[in-house]
Amino acid sequence: MDQRTASGKTADKGQAEKSQVQVIARAATILRALEDESAGLSLGQIAQRVNLARSTVQRIVAALESERLLIAASPIGRVRLGPAILRLAASVRSDFVSLARPFIMRLSDELRETVDLSTVRKDHLVFIDQVIGSQRLRTVSGVGETFPLYCTANGKAYLSSLDDTGIERLIGKTYKPRTPKTLTKLDALLSDLKSVRKTGVAFDREEHTLGICAAGVALQDPLGNTVAISVPVPAQRFHEQHTLISERLLATKRAMQAHMNSMAA
Repeated sequence: MDQRTASGKTADKGQAEKSQVQVIARAATILRALEDESAGLSLGQIAQRVNLARSTVQRIVAALESERLLIAASPIGRVRLGPAILRLAASVRSDFVSLARPFIMRLSDELRETVDLSTVRKDHLVFIDQVIGSQRLRTVSGVGETFPLYCTANGKAYLSSLDDTGIERLIGKTYKPRTPKTLTKLDALLSDLKSVRKTGVAFDREEHTLGICAAGVALQDPLGNTVAISVPVPAQRFHEQHTLISERLLATKRAMQAHMNSMAA
């Protein structure tokens, strides 16, 4: 075999591998486009969202359907996420909750307060785990409950990771007042988020529920999904403890990130 033939085969192999990676990336983009679309999307809608030719989308969707990663959502050609990917997602969430559990338990023990773990779903939060504090007067929310982003500590921690345009696009310019202390205008919220970006800790100062304050931090799970840890505390106790709570939240975040980085190495 001459040198020219060998180099040609190497080039062909490299091009094939590049093409395979591109297909995987496009499939992932299509799957993300269908997130939270319970009614599904048509091939044309998917093509528009992911900026690909409809014929390309059709081929990738057919392959994903054969693996049950997508299924038909209607008789007129809509598709949605299938049972295979939903099982995978549930497994990853369960694994992350298990990973995070020792860290939030330790934080709760240190502060003697309730600690919540939540994940972001578009414009709201979903609580996925909780460790109840040992104080007699304490706050409790149910796993599976949803909360707005604009008036919660964990929600504002997430919003601080977005730019101002992204925040407006996600939650708009005006918000429903949950209490007299809720920030109901975008400008006021953006002003509050400036300090969150500097310190890494967000606060809910009785903005969601009168008598309850909270501090929260946001981070990413191993798949890049945003999750948040928050400590809700009765207001009369929070004002004396917010500095300590903030310090321990940041320390917990750093410890979790270091642990996830070591697992990925």
